[in-house]
Amino acid sequence: MRVEIWSDIACPWCYIGKARFEKGLAAFAHRDDIEVVHRSFELDPNRAKGDTAPVIDMLAAKYGRTREEAQAMEEHVAATARSEGLGYRTEGRVHGSTFDIHRLLHLAKDRGHQDELLDLAYRANFAEERSVFDTDVLVRLGVEAGLGEDEVRAVLADGSAYADDVRADEREAAELGATGVPFFVIDRRYGVSGGQPADVFTQALEQAWQGRVLTPVGTAAAAACDADGSCEIPPA
Repeated sequence: MRVEIWSDIACPWCYIGKARFEKGLAAFAHRDDIEVVHRSFELDPNRAKGDTAPVIDMLAAKYGRTREEAQAMEEHVAATARSEGLGYRTEGRVHGSTFDIHRLLHLAKDRGHQDELLDLAYRANFAEERSVFDTDVLVRLGVEAGLGEDEVRAVLADGSAYADDVRADEREAAELGATGVPFFVIDRRYGVSGGQPADVFTQALEQAWQGRVLTPVGTAAAAACDADGSCEIPPA
């Protein structure tokens, strides 16, 4: 059975949702029979390469908040991430175009290292002092994930490499009705939207495995990042 996950490296709820999904998968009896595929979804597809801004400034502008309020928003997300055992920096991070990262993830998929690269990229973006919008950082992440340095540099230097694959994923997400990420599709029959609790993912996997007639499940307050780049905090 296949699980496809649409996400963006810039989305904190995708970072958290991946951790929760993996906990839900670990509790699923048939976890060894599940194939997980990560697919591309850019929250800011019109942002030019090299156009970066501090995350706090971006949040303040997007939501019409003060920098102090934006910082508080980040602290809330950070607390949620840390409750899942994830590292999360609330200062010093930047926001930018994730198109090159998605292209590199498609190369990693072809080479059997997609999940490793995604984990490294999330960690670099949210927990470490490394900007994933820097080409040299992306090269190092690719090599750490098991890719060849020359091949990584060649893909990053050629803006057309894997570009069609990224766009195809994004078109497919739209066709499936995804308006935000993370978005999980189980066996092409069942969708789970947002960073749901781990037990929701376990339940969804169990229902899909049993071959039931399925409808979407989950908590209404599950957090996600919308297609316009908004990453809402669910109500308490």
